[in-house]
Amino acid sequence: MKTSEKINITTKNLASGNCQVKFFLEDEQKPQYGYLLISEPKPVGEIIAEIQHRLAARQNINPLFPIEPASEDHNFYLFSA
Repeated sequence: MKTSEKINITTKNLASGNCQVKFFLEDEQKPQYGYLLISEPKPVGEIIAEIQHRLAARQNINPLFPIEPASEDHNFYLFSA
């Protein structure tokens, strides 16, 4: 993930006891937003680190050496803005 992207988050506690995190990636060339479902409240730094980790897992770093597709992650959704 590029370090030039800025991540803004908002959290919402759900009736199930889980916490829904809505995040925005402020990138001039490709703005995105998404949702992350976490089972317990975490500090903001840990949430952002987890979002960055999951974003990095979705990127294909070397197009000449394809990586196996990641298994479906039903707790993380990413959309183009």
